[in-house]
Amino acid sequence: MINVTLKDGSVKEYEKGTTVMQVAESISAGLARVVMAGLVDGQVKDLAYALNEDCSVSLLTFEDDGGKHAFRHTTSHILAQAVKRLFPEAKLAIGPSIDNGFYYDFDVDKTFTPEIVEKIEGEMKKIVKENLALERMELPREEAIKLMEEKGEIYKVELIRDLPEDAVISFYKQGDFIDLCAGPHIPSTGKVKAIKLLNVAGAYWRGSEKNKMLQRIYGTCFTKKSDLDEYLNRLEEAKKRDHRKLGRELDLFNILEEGPGFPFFMPKGMTLRNILEDFWREEHRKWGYQEIKTPIILNEDLWHRSGHWDHYKENMYFTKIDEGDFAIKPMNCPGGMLVYKRKMHSYRDLPQRMAEMGLVHRHELSGALHGLMRVRCFTQDDAHIFMLPSQIKQEIINVINLIDYFYGVFGFNYHVELSTRPENSMGSEEQWEVATGGLREALEEKGMKYKVNEGDGAFYGPKIDFHLEDSIGRTWQCGTIQLDFQMPEKFDLNYTGSDGEKHRPVMIHRVVFGSIERFIAILTEHYAGAFPTWLAPVQVKILAIADKHHEYVVGLQKQFEQAGIRVETDLRNEKIGYKIREAQLEKVPYMLVIGDKEMESGAVAVRSRKEGDQGVMSVEEFINKIKEEVKKKVNN
Repeated sequence: MINVTLKDGSVKEYEKGTTVMQVAESISAGLARVVMAGLVDGQVKDLAYALNEDCSVSLLTFEDDGGKHAFRHTTSHILAQAVKRLFPEAKLAIGPSIDNGFYYDFDVDKTFTPEIVEKIEGEMKKIVKENLALERMELPREEAIKLMEEKGEIYKVELIRDLPEDAVISFYKQGDFIDLCAGPHIPSTGKVKAIKLLNVAGAYWRGSEKNKMLQRIYGTCFTKKSDLDEYLNRLEEAKKRDHRKLGRELDLFNILEEGPGFPFFMPKGMTLRNILEDFWREEHRKWGYQEIKTPIILNEDLWHRSGHWDHYKENMYFTKIDEGDFAIKPMNCPGGMLVYKRKMHSYRDLPQRMAEMGLVHRHELSGALHGLMRVRCFTQDDAHIFMLPSQIKQEIINVINLIDYFYGVFGFNYHVELSTRPENSMGSEEQWEVATGGLREALEEKGMKYKVNEGDGAFYGPKIDFHLEDSIGRTWQCGTIQLDFQMPEKFDLNYTGSDGEKHRPVMIHRVVFGSIERFIAILTEHYAGAFPTWLAPVQVKILAIADKHHEYVVGLQKQFEQAGIRVETDLRNEKIGYKIREAQLEKVPYMLVIGDKEMESGAVAVRSRKEGDQGVMSVEEFINKIKEEVKKKVNN
């Protein structure tokens, strides 16, 4: 007999060799129907996995990440089987599960047109109806290579040859289809009830431009058709909200051919950007930060000292100045180190909070670029906090509170994730344990739920990431708090302690927006371009019904401008209905319709973008209304 510790902490006895599925069946028939996989001692396993020693087991449904992964990974195999049935000559590459779905890469002479993709999806549905069992098998290396060579699967042969000598080489069989795969998978194809293939893209084998371009089919799948329909509706809504489309339509920003990955901001986009930066500066002053500015180009030696050369140089741009080697900064932190180091600090001076809106450049592959979301130059709202070890927890809590306040202003919910030491990192195990413990203690004191991402920290320290949720349920990683013992060591930073001796400060790197460009993209999609009054590049548009009203409209414009309201006028010889429709498409929060009655009474007829006709108001009343919305940062 073996002891199995379940998720709720209870311990049950089972016969040696009991499978994960049998554990589920012993708990309830209902659970056995929906379970997808098992988490056995921290590793996701198939339901057919046999338990041969004492272990902990969590049963994973589609609601769990591991369950989703097994379900969607199985669907990628169904896709591969469907393609092989329709195009036997197709060669298989890789087919993982990903966030919200799966994909598979194929080497085939046939171009996957929308009509062909539809046929593939139809074949997948047939495979689901066949309810084929997925069976795992393991082979020695040479037998595995021989099997794949016989099938002409050259990409699989390459993958096997690259595996470590001691690797377990496993395959999964469903019907007459077999694929190299580590798993895990769900027991049969019949469980995949709702499938949709979404699009086709090009993808280089192993991500290298030196290799052949393959065809990648993306898809998604759910356990229920209603969930699939909801997801597809969200995708349609996301298309309407695409910040690249809205950026052009609203004349906010654009990426031009002359500067791939280097965004252009138009006057209205700069207005939005400046409002966000002004808000950021005002709040950081209140929270005890000093603002600094560091150069974009610094000597290459600095990046060797900081560790970026060893860990990040492939993403950096370089240049020569006066025969010396320089780098364009990909991060602001080394400059922040030099600012701290300019003078000696006492323990009484700490914490020192230094904030910077710093422009950085990173070399991103052209295929990874995406509007303002993924660019080659962007402005990080960085801050570096230098502190005593005893101040770690309180400073982290202060940053959490600041980020929480910022996201609340924009109406975002969020969740947090704690990322631990990666393989490619600097520093001792002890330093990493202290740093990770400091972050964990702060989260627990705040009573915040968090997910742990093992091995996903920065190379110099662990981090807390903030993933905010937009109005259509998508999540975006923006804010981050990184605790760092390494940079102060690398740059020999010191403070004088109460004992008169030199000591090493601890340091926090943190951002709130993440990057101003990406945050603007997220806001544009979150609000679908209909920014609240306090953020809107144009807050009010005054529409003249006829030429005789122009003088009054121009006078109103000056009055609003003097009151600090962003205003435009429409004096064109067009029908008022047309002008209103255009202003509505421009997503201006308020339109003022000016005719004889308004001119004679010295008033304005107010129309809200959201609520329509608001009736007639005095000019003073309307100005106060706008000012109040701006002051309270109302999310209308």
